[in-house]
Amino acid sequence: MKHTLKITLLLISLFFITQVVGLSITNNYIDHQITAVSGITTFEALPYKLERPQIKESTSYLWLLSAILVGTLLLLVLMKFKKMSLWKLWFFLAVFSTMAIAFSAFIDHTIAAILAFILALIKIYKPITLIQNLTEVFIYGGLAAIFVPIINIFAAFMLLMLISIYDIIAVRYTKHMVKLAKFQTKSKVFAGLLIPYGKGKIVTKEKEISKKRGGRIAVLGGGDIGFPLIFAGVVMKDLMLNNPELIGFLKTLIIPLFVSLALFYLLVKAKKDKFYPAMPYLTVGCVMGYLIVLLFF
Repeated sequence: MKHTLKITLLLISLFFITQVVGLSITNNYIDHQITAVSGITTFEALPYKLERPQIKESTSYLWLLSAILVGTLLLLVLMKFKKMSLWKLWFFLAVFSTMAIAFSAFIDHTIAAILAFILALIKIYKPITLIQNLTEVFIYGGLAAIFVPIINIFAAFMLLMLISIYDIIAVRYTKHMVKLAKFQTKSKVFAGLLIPYGKGKIVTKEKEISKKRGGRIAVLGGGDIGFPLIFAGVVMKDLMLNNPELIGFLKTLIIPLFVSLALFYLLVKAKKDKFYPAMPYLTVGCVMGYLIVLLFF
């Protein structure tokens, strides 16, 4: 087992909460009145005059995969030349914008932007585990609000499959994903959930973590959170056409449930202090959850 049962259950619980919150954010961007009349799932515009990419749904996975590869290459360059400040600025802008979009699904846009700015500053420049995980809960909902409207179910499947293959190559063969994870952890700017071990409790202050050098940290990368959420969001988009809003949302939760079970299986079977490509397991969870929705609901 990769982590203690307590840490494992906490990590999975945070993962599931992030999926539920992300789907809630995405759902709040759906204009259900127009959708009911038009028979086409219609999304509200993004706040702050932001625009979603103008690409075809059926080929959107190619655009997204290309963007991911370019982004990874840029991050590798920053890592090679030890440009921590540029990485932190890039990450700050991403965190700020996605959280502002996420918060705007529930509160006034101006208040959302101010709150996102403050949390992003704390996350980047005064990191503590509580803020790290709290912000991660909302970041991926903001991403889903951007990308779910431009992806159809075929593209969502293709994205999962290609990312799973890429994850295997990046972790087991080239190992650059492992290097990136270590680089992010060292810079204290990490995209994903992070739970440090403490003496019988979860450490919540970064200076406490530094005092426990050699202590273990349970992490789950941002991609492992974001891609299953986007897939579930695309499924929810289709479910909203033939179901009342609440029923469509509850049916969609079957997918995060199965993905959480797949994550639990991986963490139980995984060995301590060894890196594993999580996306192949999470993709299986996504597919199983989707099949259950199709067959029984």
